Amino acid sequence: MTEPYDLITMGRIGVDIYPLQTGVPLARVETFGKFLGGSATNVAVAAARLGRRTAVISRTGRDPFGDYLHQALREFGVDDRWVTPVDAYPTPVTFCEIFPPDDFPLYFYRRPKAPDLVIRPEELDQDAIRAARVFWITGTGLCEEPSRSATLAALAARAKSGTTVFDLDWRPMFWGGEGGASKDGGASGAAAMAAARPYYEAALAHATVAVGNIDEAEVATGLRDPRACAEALLAMGVELAVIKQGPKGVLAVHRDGRTAEVPPTPVEVVNGLGAGDSFGGSLCHGLLNGWDLERMMRHANAAGAIVASRLACSSAMPTAAEVDAFLAER
Repeated sequence: MTEPYDLITMGRIGVDIYPLQTGVPLARVETFGKFLGGSATNVAVAAARLGRRTAVISRTGRDPFGDYLHQALREFGVDDRWVTPVDAYPTPVTFCEIFPPDDFPLYFYRRPKAPDLVIRPEELDQDAIRAARVFWITGTGLCEEPSRSATLAALAARAKSGTTVFDLDWRPMFWGGEGGASKDGGASGAAAMAAARPYYEAALAHATVAVGNIDEAEVATGLRDPRACAEALLAMGVELAVIKQGPKGVLAVHRDGRTAEVPPTPVEVVNGLGAGDSFGGSLCHGLLNGWDLERMMRHANAAGAIVASRLACSSAMPTAAEVDAFLAER
């Protein structure tokens, strides 16, 4: 086997179709840009831009959009050997609307089924997964079979070797909920959260790091207070809980008692989508470097802020030099 990867991510991949006009409803947009997308894939790109050796486990359709994604991964320096085609389903596309500073509706086209949900347990390279210095999975990977079984099998094979990150990544529409207040009540729908929680709990038992915003942490814990969420995640098995609080910054709590609460880095927001994935790539970079919590959170906040100030996601991911320069100015 080759040298272990710094980071292997497993989960969503697709084509992001972003309007090239901001503040315009999708119905009135005239021109669009095409970008590599999908949260797990963007995290691998973000870490690669920071100099890390990364790979993605995912699947595409056997179509021109799938060809494009392989081409884009290679251009970003992300190993695509475990991104395989599915004949039955098309490569997903995602459209967004851009209304800065805080309204970026997403429209997912992933039916009848997204290929990245057809990852099968028997197809996994478990030796590579075990050997990776960091392994990253997402909540979306748990929403349907066979991806759910494959994700849990990968976690079991990993057996908490190295660093295993669970991105709580809550997309209620993938669990039968709605994007806003659902008929079941709650920000994402009580029924959707109830369906997801047992699988989140199963994944957390195998993870060493959990990262997510308040809504995502609520899916796993049933709580909304940031500190209480962090403590609950630690009790569920992780060693480090990272709670993103939007305008209140980020809270990191380690099992050994170390904590860091870092304010956000202000920027003029162009597109908030992808900022969390840039944060995630930087988080992996900091974990690999053995940074203290405060330095890790400041770097991750800065990486996310840089992407929020740009239009795209994957192609907007900053280099290490860009993050260092950004921090030096503040």
